[in-house]
Amino acid sequence: MTTAVTGATGHFGGLVVDGLIERGVAASDIVAIVRDEAKATSLADRGVQVRVADYGDVDALRSALAAVDKLLLVSGSDIGQRVAQHTNVIDAAEAAGVSLIAYTSLLKADTSGVSLAVEHVATEQRLAASSIPSVLLRNGWYWENYEGSLEQIIGSGVLLGAAADGKLAAASRADFAAAAVQVLLSDGHEGRIYELGGDERLTYTELAAVIAQVSGKPVVYKDVPEAEYRSILEGAGLPSFVAEMLASADAGVARGDLDTDSGDLQKLIGRASTPVAEILA
Repeated sequence: MTTAVTGATGHFGGLVVDGLIERGVAASDIVAIVRDEAKATSLADRGVQVRVADYGDVDALRSALAAVDKLLLVSGSDIGQRVAQHTNVIDAAEAAGVSLIAYTSLLKADTSGVSLAVEHVATEQRLAASSIPSVLLRNGWYWENYEGSLEQIIGSGVLLGAAADGKLAAASRADFAAAAVQVLLSDGHEGRIYELGGDERLTYTELAAVIAQVSGKPVVYKDVPEAEYRSILEGAGLPSFVAEMLASADAGVARGDLDTDSGDLQKLIGRASTPVAEILA
């Protein structure tokens, strides 16, 4: 049984490869599909099959997926281009005779108003039309998404956002990766949709309190309208599309788009999700 992981040199894909090996999969039975072979040296040194293919190169993708049984399609990072890129991977998987595709989508993608949901829904629709059975791993927000601004939050004493009193059922990147590993290594997941979220369903006020606890410094949450938050982010130097994504995500938190009590993540990984305090510490 050969398992392929796209984006295998990325944070998420790398964790999945590590998880497969830790669960006893021979490195030689893992195919790491990467864009830059130079970044995959450590994988090759461990015995993982490294195959180079860009999401835009269907022929290279077909070669990369040759003799692959299961594929984890990790959603791409090129926002605005992902539907075409994901479609190329699915087309190549069909041509290569892959037997199962697991896809990292977004929590509640089909009903979410978060801007990121649009490309995920289109990919889900392409998978539904595919001849290959698929499983949707609708990942919630990563707690790690707040690490980059942690120093600024602690320094200012303010967590700024547009999430109102909405709850966020985030989890660690490693938790979501462990769920993907479980799906790849067990049977009976074809056609399933997993709504994945963490045990801690926190408002931003509660998240600010956790940051204060971890840092030992006072931190409070300040809520602003979505449009104002987007403007603040742009004023801080973020590209417009990034500011739009982050502001839209916060508005999604306010609506409940990034909250779930499904328990799907916990069932798959067999434990509670990692506490946010542990991650941000």
